[in-house]
Amino acid sequence: MRRTIFDLDVLRTFATGMELGNFARAADRLGRSTSAVSAQLKKLEEQAGTPIFRKAGRGLALTDAGETMLAYARRLLELNDEAAAAVQSIELEGWVRLGLQEDFGETLLPDVLGRFARAHPKVRIEARVVRNIELIERVTTGKLDLALAWGEGTLTPHCDKIAEVPMRWIGPAEGAVGWNPGSGEPVPLASLEAPCLLRTAATKALDAAGIAWRLAFVSPSLGGLWAATAAGLGITIRTPIGLPRKVKPLLAKEAGLPELPSLGLVLHRAEAEPGPAAARLASIMLQSVGEAVADVVPQALRSAARAYA
Repeated sequence: MRRTIFDLDVLRTFATGMELGNFARAADRLGRSTSAVSAQLKKLEEQAGTPIFRKAGRGLALTDAGETMLAYARRLLELNDEAAAAVQSIELEGWVRLGLQEDFGETLLPDVLGRFARAHPKVRIEARVVRNIELIERVTTGKLDLALAWGEGTLTPHCDKIAEVPMRWIGPAEGAVGWNPGSGEPVPLASLEAPCLLRTAATKALDAAGIAWRLAFVSPSLGGLWAATAAGLGITIRTPIGLPRKVKPLLAKEAGLPELPSLGLVLHRAEAEPGPAAARLASIMLQSVGEAVADVVPQALRSAARAYA
């Protein structure tokens, strides 16, 4: 039986396209033409010996084999990059200052730091988990090298939109949500202190739908917000990323709530060309974000192949 050896260059194109949500963007990032990328995707299917993509309306989506291939591609590329750093004696040193939204503090951050520390143990990382407004202020004043923030419309000189994540109404994992759409009572909202991008999105959606609401609980921290939501004190709004087990996303129609839009995720950089350590950390973070988004919104990422319908 002939042994299949996957081409890592092809896998990198595949993973990058899925990470960015568009293979045309992947072609730009990797410095290739769209026709070259298309040929690589065809080669991947030939190497896999099974369809990676399937028809989905006017575009393409990943098959079950494609989903499996994507997971293995990320693992192979991560191991390849770690091996390259080890054998080439790439000993980065220095200090990198990273900022993230609270939603990523307990999920994304440990994974990113673990991957980076294994490959570059001599680099020290200062991580700050704060709200959007502080992330933007710190990266624009040079107090952070990198910041992963929600795309609320504020752009910095050096930033890239890296994902679209759906916003969801969130209620307790067990028990009632504490509100009945037929009761005539206003929706009890649990929210972070103002200014809060997602709180504004929630009240705007409710106002547009003609649904009354009230602030039932306000917290300065995400931990307090989760506790109140789990206890049924109010309904909140977040993305599906980083949800603790004690809460769960609600189906808007079933809960009598309006549909919510998606929220952009943006990587801000203090400099156009960050130093080697910051650039490497950004690369690992983009990969980890891609995996986190794929876990909660797989259909959104599957649509990345539409460029080759």
